[in-house]
Amino acid sequence: MLRCFSAVASLAMAGALASNPAGAEEQGGTAAGVIALDTISVTGQGQPGPGLNLNTPTQAGSRLNLTPMETPASVDVISGQTIQDRGQTNIEQAITQNATGVTFIGEPGNGGTALSMRGFTGATSITRLYDGVRMYAGGGAITFPFDTWTVDRIDVLRGPASVLYGEGAIGGAINVIPKKPQFDKRRNEIMTSAGSFGMFGLGVSSNGPINDRVAYNIGLVTRGSRGWVEGDDTRSLAFSGAIAWKVNEDLQLTLSEDYGYNEPTAYYATPLVNGELLSSLRKRNFNVADNDLRFKDNLTQLHARWTPSDTVEVNSRTYYVSSYKNWRNVENYTWQPATRDIIRNDYIAIRHEFGQIGNRTDATVRSNILGMANETVVGFDVNHVDFRKYDNSPYPGSSIVPLFGGAPGFFGPYTIKQTIDATLDQYSLFVDNRLKLNEQIAIIGGVRYDSPHLRRDNPFTGDTLTKTLDSVNWRIGVVWTPVKDLAVYAQYSKASDPVASLISFTDALKDFKLPQGEQIEGGLKATFLGGRGEATFSAYHIVKKDMLSRDPLDYNIVRQVGQQSSEGVEAAIGFDLGHGLRIDANGVMLRARYDDFVQADGDYTGKTPANVPRRVANIWASWTFLDNWTVFGGLQYVGKTWANDANTMTRPAYTVVNAGLRWKPHEMLQLDFNVSNLFDTIYATSGAAHHELSSSMWRLGPPRTASLTLRMTF
Repeated sequence: MLRCFSAVASLAMAGALASNPAGAEEQGGTAAGVIALDTISVTGQGQPGPGLNLNTPTQAGSRLNLTPMETPASVDVISGQTIQDRGQTNIEQAITQNATGVTFIGEPGNGGTALSMRGFTGATSITRLYDGVRMYAGGGAITFPFDTWTVDRIDVLRGPASVLYGEGAIGGAINVIPKKPQFDKRRNEIMTSAGSFGMFGLGVSSNGPINDRVAYNIGLVTRGSRGWVEGDDTRSLAFSGAIAWKVNEDLQLTLSEDYGYNEPTAYYATPLVNGELLSSLRKRNFNVADNDLRFKDNLTQLHARWTPSDTVEVNSRTYYVSSYKNWRNVENYTWQPATRDIIRNDYIAIRHEFGQIGNRTDATVRSNILGMANETVVGFDVNHVDFRKYDNSPYPGSSIVPLFGGAPGFFGPYTIKQTIDATLDQYSLFVDNRLKLNEQIAIIGGVRYDSPHLRRDNPFTGDTLTKTLDSVNWRIGVVWTPVKDLAVYAQYSKASDPVASLISFTDALKDFKLPQGEQIEGGLKATFLGGRGEATFSAYHIVKKDMLSRDPLDYNIVRQVGQQSSEGVEAAIGFDLGHGLRIDANGVMLRARYDDFVQADGDYTGKTPANVPRRVANIWASWTFLDNWTVFGGLQYVGKTWANDANTMTRPAYTVVNAGLRWKPHEMLQLDFNVSNLFDTIYATSGAAHHELSSSMWRLGPPRTASLTLRMTF
């Protein structure tokens, strides 16, 4: 794996060094000794396509709508076309198989969306957004969006993002952007698919102008399957619609509605037998027959964009989010060596009711300061969250089932009660600024103040908690462009991370403040060979302070003195080699550790945090070997991962290969054959294993699956 990463880094550096000579003959034809290359279409600015999209404007790294080349941070722009071409139908696939250094650690309890990035994990350290609206995590679970059919692109910011989105973004931020109404032309698309394990999909979309002042976008998709583990039917429905109205030359209003209903896999894990995985248990489901896992999410937005002049732009976005989540499952399975069967416990029934209303307004002003170009964004963000949780705690019940065969049984009667009634009122003020000292050097900075006020009641016990957690986060960075198509950058940023999801705060945490973090990062970005190639390289060091840690002399005393750090290097390259051949690759090497962390069951200082692999890599290649015929393949590598903070349990490294064949007999017709996990690798994405613990479980990734997809555009 080290050789694989070194190759990615070497390619990235070579591409950067090659960027300047490539443009030397732009005006004078082909010089002696220079090989004439094939004519290749290059994605223009503002049109994301394959590759790193270094010249595509994005708000992932700032609110200034800069390109990744202009941003002093690590940003991935994943286009919807790339996602479609690689056969990625769910959001987590699209993120982890394309973005640099992001790994999947999701399970049903967190909505199946938890990720690891730059040494930090989960919804409290990696912020998720949809169309710029932050999706708050009730109980650590985020369930929307989940399908890629309606997605235009996914922007990923690696590293602290609190200066943009507030607390809870020390590891990074991910913004899923849906397709928007277009005024240039109308485009309609129909998709139908079928595959392994009874998998099916049907999608329709339409986008275009109604007249010169009104345009629309609408997309609808449904999918389902019998599931790859027994008794695990899945189904989903996603809708995205928007209508844009140009009121006049200066004002445009866009009303959008997004909806998702998802019954995902209720497979929790596979128990290990004496610390070992039995391949014969791969498709065995130990959940009850009447398991229930249902998520329903809705987002309504009104976006106003006002441009009274060439130098002033005002954007205001008012939104309402609702989310309903239901769990009813048996979640823990323990191997009993004496009786050679499985005991099941944690009969958990939970319901979440979530509502969020808010507004974000900002104004962009472009000016000159002493002859230097300057751009400033100033704005505010206000929102109100209502969250209610019902459950059957303390989750009673147990049962015994055979290792193989036998009836799955039922959940049985239960009673749920309301245990959380919480409100969160928050306001934020922010400023971003970019000052171009000259054509080569720009300084980019930002600051954000957040003031969330929480009230949390437990109707069952009568307990009440109120808490205000103010924070100030900021960032300063510089971008130096010594030659065209090469940018060198450095930045320093401050961030904050909650000790728990704000709307899930408990009385035990009421006396603690928000842990603080800081990052130093530097790197370079380059395009070369006339835009045919792109490369990036970055190095970073992150420190998170004020973590909860127990006194080593008295474990009953909890202090806010703990510290965690992460440092690493990242590299990525995208290269169109000509003759229909393209390659994209990225890789990460990192070291994460607890610098000071004591818990009730031991001192973890010097240990690696759970669910953080040291090495991650993705490689994709495609070859159009005949007119309208393309073959492609991808490799995803995730290194060995510690499964607990004590570093006594591990999950092994894994490599998953995906492949496909595309035939486009007509400009309106496309047929894709995709195979995921081509070599049927057995691998685990979450869970723990230890030879001395019979309660160990692994959550396995899907086996080999094949699908055939037909797309028609007109």
